Amino acid sequence: MELFLLSNGKLADDAPLLGYAQPQLHAMIARRAIRSAVLIPYAIIRGDHAQRAADLSASLGIAVRTVDAFSSPAEAIAQAELILVSGGNTWLLNQMLHEQGLIVAIQRAVRERQVPYVGWSAGCNVATPSIRTTNDMPVRSSVVLPALGLFPVQINPHYLDASVSGHMGETRDERLAEFCAVNPSESVIALREGSFLHLHDDRLRYHSVRNEDFKVFRHGEPIQAYHDTRALQPLVPFRCD
Repeated sequence: MELFLLSNGKLADDAPLLGYAQPQLHAMIARRAIRSAVLIPYAIIRGDHAQRAADLSASLGIAVRTVDAFSSPAEAIAQAELILVSGGNTWLLNQMLHEQGLIVAIQRAVRERQVPYVGWSAGCNVATPSIRTTNDMPVRSSVVLPALGLFPVQINPHYLDASVSGHMGETRDERLAEFCAVNPSESVIALREGSFLHLHDDRLRYHSVRNEDFKVFRHGEPIQAYHDTRALQPLVPFRCD
C-alpha cells in the first residue's frame, strides 16, 4: 500500500498544485511507470473539476481524468493506476464517496491492487478512520459516516498553532484536546502546511518543505512536537523513520 497524505494542495496561489511534493510524487510515478490518474473532485464546491484535473496533469506530468469522465465512478476506480483525492469540503466528499459506492472500491484498489492514493486536505481526512478531525463545516445535514480507514490514526490537516489577535474562541490545540478527551483511546496527528506523510513498503516517513514539526495529541498526555515519524511507532503498524 502506498499513501501520500498531504496537509494542503498549494503553498501559494501561483504555485503548481501539489508542487511542494513533486520530487516524491514524480519518483513514485516513475517507479511505477504510471501514465494516468483518476481524480475524485467531490470536495470541490466552488471550483471547476476539469480545470483541477488539468492543473494536476501539468503538475504530475501524466494524464488526469475526473471520475465524471467514465461510465461510472466505480469503473473509474477499477481502471485507475493512481487515485487523486482533492481538497475542499470533507463532509461533502465523504458523503459522496458513500453515495457513489466508492468506499469499498477505493479500499480494494489501494489494499489489493496496490494503487497509490494521494489525498490532500479533505482527501487526507477521508483516508483516516473518520472525518471527525476535519476543520470544515458540515454543509449538508450529514451523519458522521466512516471514512476510508486506509491510515489508522486521525489527522488534522492545515494545523495552525499561531495566536490570532482578537480571537476569543477555542484554539486548534484546545479543539483537538477536546476530541481526545471525548475519545480517549484515539490520537490525532496535526500536519502543518507544506507537510505530508508518505507510506510505502510498510514504512512511514514525514516530509516538511519548511522543516517544521508535526504534533501528536493524546488524552492525558502533553502535546508533543516531532520532526520524524519514530514517535508514531506505538500508534501505527508500520516501520517509522
